[in-house]
Amino acid sequence: MTENKERQPQVKISRRIFLAGGLGAASSIFVGSINPEKVLAATKKASFDVEALRKAVTCDISLPSDKDFKDKVYGGLWNRYYANRAPQVAVQVKTDADVIAAVKFAKANNMKVAVRGGGHNWCAPSLRNGGMMIDLTNMNKVISIDPVTKIAVCEPIISNREIQQKLKAHNLAFPSGHCPQVKLSGYLLSGGMSWNQGVWGHGVESVEKIEMVTADGELIVADKDHNQDYYWAARGAGPGLFAVCLRYHLKLYDIPKAFTCSAYNYSMEQYKEVAQWISEIAPKLDPCVELSLWMVTAPAELAEKTKDQGGKVCMVTGTAFTDSQEKGKAAMALLDTCPVISKCLSKSVNQPSDFEGLFDASGALWPENMRNQVEAMFSNNNPAEILDATAEHFKKCPSPATVFMFAVFTGPNVPTPPPKDTAFSMTGKLYGGPWTMWKDQADDAANLKWHKEMITLLKPFTVGHYVAESDTVTYPEHAVHAYSKANWQKLAELRKKYDPKGVFFNFTDGLA
Repeated sequence: MTENKERQPQVKISRRIFLAGGLGAASSIFVGSINPEKVLAATKKASFDVEALRKAVTCDISLPSDKDFKDKVYGGLWNRYYANRAPQVAVQVKTDADVIAAVKFAKANNMKVAVRGGGHNWCAPSLRNGGMMIDLTNMNKVISIDPVTKIAVCEPIISNREIQQKLKAHNLAFPSGHCPQVKLSGYLLSGGMSWNQGVWGHGVESVEKIEMVTADGELIVADKDHNQDYYWAARGAGPGLFAVCLRYHLKLYDIPKAFTCSAYNYSMEQYKEVAQWISEIAPKLDPCVELSLWMVTAPAELAEKTKDQGGKVCMVTGTAFTDSQEKGKAAMALLDTCPVISKCLSKSVNQPSDFEGLFDASGALWPENMRNQVEAMFSNNNPAEILDATAEHFKKCPSPATVFMFAVFTGPNVPTPPPKDTAFSMTGKLYGGPWTMWKDQADDAANLKWHKEMITLLKPFTVGHYVAESDTVTYPEHAVHAYSKANWQKLAELRKKYDPKGVFFNFTDGLA
């Protein structure tokens, strides 16, 4: 088994050729700046034996009275629009033994546990009021890559970019997520909306085995033959999982020899024609093509041309994963058949790329250090209907960083059934929604109001949500709607069976 730590050369591409993959309540749950003193007042005095915890683990712990507590608890969060919550203690584990000891201590002291697996979830469910936060940040190694069996063993805090970099040295790949900074654990626990999903499937479909710590502090291995209930739950339960995942055994694939990317910017005046055409060509495209329909702020060179449309464009992007650029071009040929292509404002056609290039472009569309409200949903409607209901509202969005995107799944068998034997159980013909992003606290009210109105416009088209990219804090019912009724019920039953004392926070505990 080998591992290559050398960074691979980057291929830069324009952001335009990238393919992605309750206001009243919000004002009471979220705060605009990192100032948790009022929340921490109730947790300043520990209701547990701090020294006993220090002796039980070999790692650092942080208390609300510590100077670095705010940095440890809030610093790792992706969303700058911080949640007004704080644990009684944060445990920065380094080893399996630390995790086992921390869970056992929490159970013995009637403390609930939340697990931070990277902190990228848009509504910060790893941050709860009270209890213990087990922070996995230090568990960030690729243990092994076996190019013969095509299996990699990874700790939870490996980013999408990092895992693809390391696998590239072996001409291998994994169906990782699209955003470069997202860590493996949160991505896989939620189901995994992946690159090349039409061919490789969701991320969880390539998880062969998971090593995890239960509510009793027992280290177990879960796969299709052992501890099947845990294996089922860990692949989709997201922040509702009743265990701590420490290592993932991942099925790998030969890396595509060619990544072919195209993008077309149209005036918002043509959104109806473009969206209707997209709905017609999607079933005809090979599943190796990722197709997306966007409403975004126009690139600088088109700013003048789009003034009368609020400075916005309707963008179509595609990425084909194939064995050659020729096959990629053939797979993407239908993207040149739009009935209003003669009115296309700009286009970039059949550009070569790789994972590095895709991640660079993704990072540009979803930048760091922003304040966010996000709602990703599944739909079976014609995208023309969705844009018809939302286009005028999008033109009025307060922040130029805001992105509205729907991945339009391709191939004749869409919507495909969700993966078998996993907690993840939502599907549709389309996936996406608004990623409302802004920089300054002074702009909170305007962006929150706009975002809430956009969600209202989208509600008639929604068949379900994605638990990793939905605001399940402001809208707890969206967690329920991220699962089939049977799977939601099964999760509740398994939690009662394997965590009867409620050692782990569930989807809603500690958020109010």
